[in-house]
Amino acid sequence: MAHAPGSPDAHGRADRLWAAPDAGENIAEAIQALETYKKKDPSKVVVRFKAVGNAPIMKQNFYKITASNRFQAVIQFLRKELNWKAGDPLFTYINLAFSPAPDDTVSNLFKSFATDQHLIVNYSTTAAWG
Repeated sequence: MAHAPGSPDAHGRADRLWAAPDAGENIAEAIQALETYKKKDPSKVVVRFKAVGNAPIMKQNFYKITASNRFQAVIQFLRKELNWKAGDPLFTYINLAFSPAPDDTVSNLFKSFATDQHLIVNYSTTAAWG
């Protein structure tokens, strides 16, 4: 007589389909990965700001920004440099292509979309793409 997986068979044993033989090793590896992820990355990346449309051009457009920062910090930094208030429209794009989420990390964006060792951030006062 067949029995459903996970239910006791005729001898009272249950199938253990869910348990991996090296589960303890996997848990330790997962904990180590989480601890590595939690660490702040002290390295910095070069961010290059480029104006789009009628946005004002910055006198200095290269800045070193901490890689572990969220993109929200880049947006706040840009607003401060341009002397823009929170209500003033500001649209940001990576490589003239897409607008990153504020919770993306600068490090991940840099690793994925860097051009000539710079993360190019385009900014505009009106929606330009996507």
